[in-house]
Amino acid sequence: MRDKVEVPVGLELPVFQPLPSAEGQTFLVEVGFKGMRKGFFTCTDPSVRVNDWVMVEVERGRDVGRVVSLGGVAQKKCGDGPVSFPILRPAEEDEVRQVYVLRADEERVRRGTREMVQQHGLHMKVSDAEWQWDRNKLTIFFTAERRVDFRQLVRELARTFRTRIELKQIGVRDEAAQLGGVGRCGRALCCSTWLREIKPISLQLAKDQSLSLNPQQISGTCGRLMCCLTYEHDAYLQARKRFPREGKTIRTTVGNERVIAIDIWRMQVTLQDDNRQRRTIDLEQLKAETVVQPATTPARADRPPLPSLPNPAQSQRPPRRPRRPMEPKPE
Repeated sequence: MRDKVEVPVGLELPVFQPLPSAEGQTFLVEVGFKGMRKGFFTCTDPSVRVNDWVMVEVERGRDVGRVVSLGGVAQKKCGDGPVSFPILRPAEEDEVRQVYVLRADEERVRRGTREMVQQHGLHMKVSDAEWQWDRNKLTIFFTAERRVDFRQLVRELARTFRTRIELKQIGVRDEAAQLGGVGRCGRALCCSTWLREIKPISLQLAKDQSLSLNPQQISGTCGRLMCCLTYEHDAYLQARKRFPREGKTIRTTVGNERVIAIDIWRMQVTLQDDNRQRRTIDLEQLKAETVVQPATTPARADRPPLPSLPNPAQSQRPPRRPRRPMEPKPE
């Protein structure tokens, strides 16, 4: 038999609280809709998984979407953004079937809206349309170079489709992300598949990578600079630090030579001497041929004399200007 362990009188044993059950806990869920439109909702159902169809509550009615992420991943994407609507329940088969019916009807809505735009003579391009699941709202996306007065168009659309109309202006990059397509690389557009944020692209990125500055070669389907120019930009900057700067004059065993071009892939440098003769050598060979010039300091006798420091004991008041002699007054 085991010995009975006696607990000293007055000793309080720790009491461990039971772990909270997953039932009833609220967590964050990211739900995706048509195109790149996504939203964050609260959920208490632990059976919700990624790619599940769910019924959510929106500002004006209900909508059906597919779960993109949940838990900590969704919380990191959302950040400090407001989350005010919950997930009601998993969507049923007939509700998901209704989503595909609405997607097929959106093409008819888009063509009809384009005809109305032409009738009103508005300078705008209708890109896409999106029905809310309960048909309480119809969102029409368009692009325009200038501000457009579409008040008459909204009234006519409301009379035609008998629902709340929202005209939303988007940029050309957002249009490409929403409609999708194939890039120059032969793959689906990054902005329509996995790229979550579209950052501005500058021409300096192409210059740092020694790419052609021809707009037809570095522009995407949206007509703007390709987003993939940023993917390897940091690697190019790190590789260029090992090479001398273009235009710099280097003293080698041949003489003074100026750096014309560098090739970070072949690790080669193109130099040009004073006689305008060019040669291409490896980076390691350039380091071996570079003549290190010792830092020469001027002799002490050649140095200019240092200015005398003021004496604290003496007055620092500037000397007065001498008075001009007074001229005798004429008698």
